[in-house]
Amino acid sequence: MMQPVLRIDGTEACALKGRVVLDRAKVLWTGGMLSIGLILGPFLFSWDAFLVFLLLTYTTMLIGHSVGMHRMMIHRSFACPKWLERSLIYAGLLVGVAGPCGIIKIHDLRDWAQRQKGCHDFFSHRRGFCRDLTWQLFYRFEFELPPKVTIEPGLADDPWIRFMERTWRLHQLLLALPLYYAGGLSWVVWGICIRVAVSTVGHWTITYFCHNPGPGRWQVEGAAVQASNLPLLGVLSHGECWHNNHHAFPESARIGLEKGQTDAAWRVIQGLQRLGLARKVGIPRPNDQRDDLIDVSEVA
Repeated sequence: MMQPVLRIDGTEACALKGRVVLDRAKVLWTGGMLSIGLILGPFLFSWDAFLVFLLLTYTTMLIGHSVGMHRMMIHRSFACPKWLERSLIYAGLLVGVAGPCGIIKIHDLRDWAQRQKGCHDFFSHRRGFCRDLTWQLFYRFEFELPPKVTIEPGLADDPWIRFMERTWRLHQLLLALPLYYAGGLSWVVWGICIRVAVSTVGHWTITYFCHNPGPGRWQVEGAAVQASNLPLLGVLSHGECWHNNHHAFPESARIGLEKGQTDAAWRVIQGLQRLGLARKVGIPRPNDQRDDLIDVSEVA
C-alpha cells in the first residue's frame, strides 16, 4: 500500500480564521470563459462543435483531472512511467481549473481544513449553493494563521512541472489552434471557452454536494466536514461522486468501493495496470489501520 503524501504543516495554523477576498485572476479567467461562452455560444452553436465540447470535456476531466491530477498526482494512489505521468498531468492542466502546483494547494488546503475540528464556511461548503459557487469561482481564502504547504521533491523541483505551472492558461491557445483549423471559431468557443467554464462549474458543483450531508458509510473521527456519496453520478463524475469512500480511504485508487458504485476513472487505472503502465496501485487500508474511522452502518 502506498503511503499518503503529507504536504501540510498546520502546527500553528487555524482553519477557522481568515477572510474571503476577490481573486482578480479568477475573475478574469473564469469570468472571461463564462462570458464568452454565454455571449458567443448560442450564435456559434453547431452539432459538431457540441460533440467536440462533449468529447473534450469528458476526456480531460476523466483522464486528466480524475485519473491524472487527483488520484495519481495529488494522492499518489498509483505510480506510472514519467512520460505517462506528465501526459496525464497535462490533460488535467487542459481542464482549465489550475496548474499542477495550484491544484495541489487548492486540494490539500481544503482537505486539511475539513479534517480539523472546525473550519471556515469557504472550506466546509455550509453556505447556500449559489454563494459557495461564487466563492469558489471568483474568490480565494486568506488565512489569518495559514498552514505551511510543502510540495514534495519530484514535483516542486521538476522543471517541466514548474513550466506548466507558470503557463497553464496559455496551453488553451495551443489546443485552440487545431480546433480552429478543423472547425473554425465555433469549435474554439465550444471546445475551449464553454468547456473550461462547464468543467470549472461542474468541478465545484460536485465538490459542494459531496461535502454536504448525504448518504455514506464512513465517518472520519474529529473531522469538521463529513463527505457524502452521490448516487447515480458515477459515470458523469468519473467516480468522484463516491466522496464518502474517498475521505475514508484517500490512499485507494478505486473510489467506488461498494457494489453498484460505478467508477469510470478506476476502469482507466485498471486498464493501465493490465498494460503494465500502472503499478503500486493503492487499495483501502486494512481493518486494523482504521482507528480514525467509524462505520456508521454498523452503529445504525
